[in-house]
Amino acid sequence: MGNTIATGKNFKKLAQMGYLSRGAVYLVIGGLALLAAFGSGGETTSSKGAIVAITQQPFGEFLLALLIIGLVGYVIWRFIQSVKDTDDHGTSMKGMTVRIALFISAITHAALALWALKLLLMDENSSHSRPEFLSSTLGKWLFILAGVAMIGAGIAHLYKGWTAKFQKYMDIPAQQRQWAKPVCQIGLMARGVVWCIVGWFFIYSAMIAGSTEVKGVADALNFLREQNYGSWLFSLTATGLFCFGIYSVLEAFYRRIEVRI
Repeated sequence: MGNTIATGKNFKKLAQMGYLSRGAVYLVIGGLALLAAFGSGGETTSSKGAIVAITQQPFGEFLLALLIIGLVGYVIWRFIQSVKDTDDHGTSMKGMTVRIALFISAITHAALALWALKLLLMDENSSHSRPEFLSSTLGKWLFILAGVAMIGAGIAHLYKGWTAKFQKYMDIPAQQRQWAKPVCQIGLMARGVVWCIVGWFFIYSAMIAGSTEVKGVADALNFLREQNYGSWLFSLTATGLFCFGIYSVLEAFYRRIEVRI
């Protein structure tokens, strides 16, 4: 029993490091986009671009190593959430959909952690490699499915942010709840918008353009920037992504993490 409790505590620390790592990535993405929005330098970038920006800071390799450990922790936590159903989503259609989404999140963050590890080992060429099967018919159908999954996740983020459902899993102190709640809501909804756009990019690329060109957060931000009232849309979304980074940091400290080994 004692070993199980100790193992659970270790997994909890890994999960917390994972939320902090995700928070760091989105704080950089949102921060750079905000600087670009206000004409103070900055740029639109993806999760990988944010990691590269982190490595360019003092003690960059050390920070990258910590980030990788955190991402691995996040992957383990997402996997446990999905398989062990730590949040009691159940086996209904809705519950299984959420658990599958958690499992997919584990896979995507595992890929990001692997990319970051290759970057740490200075293997940049292999980190940019693209699987050949993506150009096949199967690859295009997988692209379409990935796009549908992203749109579904985006809608779920919008719903979770609008209804503040995240509070069900967090113990935010009363004195911080007044500002934390709207920040978390804005962050979740902004990420939801971005995921919906990226999902549409995937579907459009595979079904209409006949390609499997990988697009991400940076492309979604640039898309918003090119629309009517684009500067406002871009600024609001950049602020929202920065808020999502804050939300992730708050999760590291206040989310209930119950590890069932």
